[in-house]
Amino acid sequence: MKMKILLALIAGLIVTTGCVNTVSGRKAAAVPLIKDRVEGRYERPAAQVFNAAKEVIRFNGTLVNEVTQHGDDGIAVLALEGRVQERKVFVAVTQEEPNLTSIVVQVRTTGGGRDLDLAHELEKQVALKLVR
Repeated sequence: MKMKILLALIAGLIVTTGCVNTVSGRKAAAVPLIKDRVEGRYERPAAQVFNAAKEVIRFNGTLVNEVTQHGDDGIAVLALEGRVQERKVFVAVTQEEPNLTSIVVQVRTTGGGRDLDLAHELEKQVALKLVR
């Protein structure tokens, strides 16, 4: 009986963990179906928001990768990957209109969990960089 319960728990754990898409276009091992990202919109060009996001990640941790994705609709998504406080950070910057840019900050722990507090803090720091 104990063995059946243990097998059921292991099967449940396997089902609940898996791969999720990151905002940078890659896949990461994580717990799916939980909110792990924060979004903001700024009246600035995408290049300016992208540079502010790079500075914030470098200030708080390590910048690992920069990616430029070109979607089917012709909209380019500028993406960053980094490590901050032993967390994986993914940032996507999209130009929605000529002077309106969207930024999405996604933070995952090493165990696949989320860290919304850090995601919100990084998004707020980007906003403060843009004000200066």
